[in-house]
Amino acid sequence: MTATTKLVEDARLPGVPHHPPLRRNLAVATAGLAALVAVAIVIPPRIQIQQTASAQTADTAWTDFASTGPTHADARPNAAEREQRMLAESIAKRFRVARDAVSGVVTAAFRAGSEHRVDPLLVLAVVAVESRFNPFAESALGAVGLMQVLPKFHQDKLSGHGGDAALLDPVLNIEIGTRILREYLRRAGDLESGLQMYGGAVDEPSAQYAGRVLAERARLDQLIARLRRSDA
Repeated sequence: MTATTKLVEDARLPGVPHHPPLRRNLAVATAGLAALVAVAIVIPPRIQIQQTASAQTADTAWTDFASTGPTHADARPNAAEREQRMLAESIAKRFRVARDAVSGVVTAAFRAGSEHRVDPLLVLAVVAVESRFNPFAESALGAVGLMQVLPKFHQDKLSGHGGDAALLDPVLNIEIGTRILREYLRRAGDLESGLQMYGGAVDEPSAQYAGRVLAERARLDQLIARLRRSDA
């Protein structure tokens, strides 16, 4: 298993009379309204996770940023956005891939992690180990995309998405890969065993695959910690 990805928009005002001052005033008003709408968009908060190794508590423990972050309403989403941007920049440099493409991968990992209650940094660590952020990676065994999903074993998750080729869509690959990772973590009962199961190395006694993923996750966590210390 092993080795990038995408996003933008626009708008306009029809039917403005041929009166220059009025047209100019309407344009200004429209721009102001657009700015207010942009400010009102809520970016999903950064979610902090503590993994548990207990079989009975294989679910990830979550802490909403709102309960621990700054009290200013705009600070929470801005902090989460900045952290994700910094992660994307670091990953892009390390793996020599386009920053804009990695930004989409980071966003997808945080979205899927939040939806399926899996640490998004763990998702990104799996992507790093499996494909080095290459959305078109394919293994000799037929595993495809960022999280190297084996389509023949997960047809149930692909139904309705157009077949195996859908796994080349980075966002869908991360969505399905995160669901699979979540299932394996729950089934195994602890983090290391769940990762070994995901990597197809259940019988490998030294747990090298899990070690590689956890080392990558620790590296990403250190980046976040450094950013928070610099903001303190």
